[in-house]
Amino acid sequence: MIHPHSNYTPPHNGGLDFIYLDESLIVVNKPAGLLAVPGRGADKQDCMASRVQAEFPDTLIVHRLDMATSGLLLFARSAEMQRRLSRMFREREVGKRYVAVVAGRIESAIGEVNLPIVADWPNRPRQKVDIETGKPSLTRYCLLAHDACANTSRVELEPVTGRTHQLRVHMAAIEHPIVGDALYGGKARGRAGRLLLHARMLSFAHPLSGELLTLVSEPPF
Repeated sequence: MIHPHSNYTPPHNGGLDFIYLDESLIVVNKPAGLLAVPGRGADKQDCMASRVQAEFPDTLIVHRLDMATSGLLLFARSAEMQRRLSRMFREREVGKRYVAVVAGRIESAIGEVNLPIVADWPNRPRQKVDIETGKPSLTRYCLLAHDACANTSRVELEPVTGRTHQLRVHMAAIEHPIVGDALYGGKARGRAGRLLLHARMLSFAHPLSGELLTLVSEPPF
């Protein structure tokens, strides 16, 4: 999501990076800076959905990634397949893993952030932690590496729930904002040319065959 009055400069369309493709579904690697679906206004129609539909007109998007986030995005190739895959997301039958670089040194090898999130209406599209009115939101994390020189930590993130901006809000809430985050990054917002958050892995049973698919796209940072 971007503010309706923001300037939108999508990355050049150099061709789609397909991770998986069959008659039922498509998984594509979305670049950072590209909307997942069209925004408001004629200047915000270039998006991952429109680029995929230009090659495969039957595709329908199943879930979304923030514009600033790169990585795996799933499309269905029929309305029925979209219903099945959307149900799998709702019922948490899809495994999701992200990689992020966050500010500071995270001490625990594993941990979780269990803080309710709600829209910050006066400051949309921002979200915020609100103990009284927020929706239950859970993120698990695993430390991958420290960079002492940059004072950053590389982490794997698992959004158990799927709230808007959940990973970004949760990491900022524990004082380890994701580097390059223009909304929640604080002093870390200007330390990279992009948001250092990438949807690395999707894992789910194929809705037709039942075969377990584990699809991976390594982060470009």
